Amino acid sequence: MAHLIQRTCGNLRLKPNVLQKLDVRYGHTLRGKAPGVARTLAERLKAEKICDPRITLPVNIGFPYIKPARSSQLSERLAHLKSQRNNPALERLSRERKLEVDLEHVRADWLKTSGPFHVKRVAEHYGVFEHLFGSAYFVPRVELTIQYRVGDLLYPVRYGNILKPSEAQIAPDVQFDGKFVFTGDKANEEKESLWCLLLTNPDGHFEDSEKEYCHWFISNIPNGDIKKGEELIPYLQPFPPKGTGYHRHVFVLYKQNARIDFSQYRRKDAYDLPERTFRTLDFYRQYQESITPAGLAFFQSDWDTSLPGFYHEKLQLQHPVFEYDFPAPYIREQEWFPLRKPFNLYMDKYRDPAQIRKEYLARKLAKTHPFNGPDRPLRFPNAHPVNNVPSWLRTEIKKDRLGWGRINDI
Repeated sequence: MAHLIQRTCGNLRLKPNVLQKLDVRYGHTLRGKAPGVARTLAERLKAEKICDPRITLPVNIGFPYIKPARSSQLSERLAHLKSQRNNPALERLSRERKLEVDLEHVRADWLKTSGPFHVKRVAEHYGVFEHLFGSAYFVPRVELTIQYRVGDLLYPVRYGNILKPSEAQIAPDVQFDGKFVFTGDKANEEKESLWCLLLTNPDGHFEDSEKEYCHWFISNIPNGDIKKGEELIPYLQPFPPKGTGYHRHVFVLYKQNARIDFSQYRRKDAYDLPERTFRTLDFYRQYQESITPAGLAFFQSDWDTSLPGFYHEKLQLQHPVFEYDFPAPYIREQEWFPLRKPFNLYMDKYRDPAQIRKEYLARKLAKTHPFNGPDRPLRFPNAHPVNNVPSWLRTEIKKDRLGWGRINDI
């Protein structure tokens, strides 16, 4: 087709754009530019909403990733591969299909290489950085091992997994490597390191959507020992209201350069929600010269049956329930002579649905014996003719026999 158009242009000595009005696609004449030439909607919106990259460019506020030398990595891998090939025990297990892989070793290797970047991508997918730090982000270099204990069961916190409020009623067990060396050089390991841990909920504030509730705040944690840290805000369990969906609860671990006085954030009443109002971005801006985010973990939680008692007994609040107010369906004005519309269905549009259900129930109870129950259904419903009735009533009787339509709502 393209060769034919070019040949026609050459014979007629016309420019190709002159024939655009003559293009035909699926029997319709194309108007304007062809789909492959015209700009898409995304391209038009991008041209209208031009963003300055100096302002919108994401900023890394975490520790930089020190990539080891390529030569050292290659030599280490070759040495490991050579040792594995020279191991007859591994070869024998492989031939017998009994070779097992240590998953903990694989996870440790993953955390040293691409794991932190995968966690960052997951956090970006859930909007954690956008709603906590604005246009900033960080790569979680320190792994947070967080587990909630309920009896003999342990519920871990990963990167977006779902935990019910009943499973997170008490403070979790948090562990991390307090001696983590961000430069990769063990000779520069600090004798004593200080950390602070915060748990915030960016989705649950009742008064201001830009604010958060701080569920837990521990500062000046020496060498990763949570029990020796200074608890400024006591732990508060998740309490997502009914009808609001999933709420994100984010653990953020900060590395402190020195001991910091966070006494202004100290709270005594564990159930005073206005006192727990918090904003991560303001907190980081205030102490950005002294703290650096290093670890991240978060989970999602939604309403369950344990929350009404928690609201009444602990928070001293009425249990909130959010429901969506659906608008009434649009029904066009009634006609005197509706054409080609079933009489009963058309009239039921303008009646009260409760009255319709009442009539269906009364009709069903009239055919139901008080002791023997309803009549047995017909074995072949469509084999019994329905005569001397209007077409709309014949259709309704057949639908009732087959159990179709509104008869199932009773």
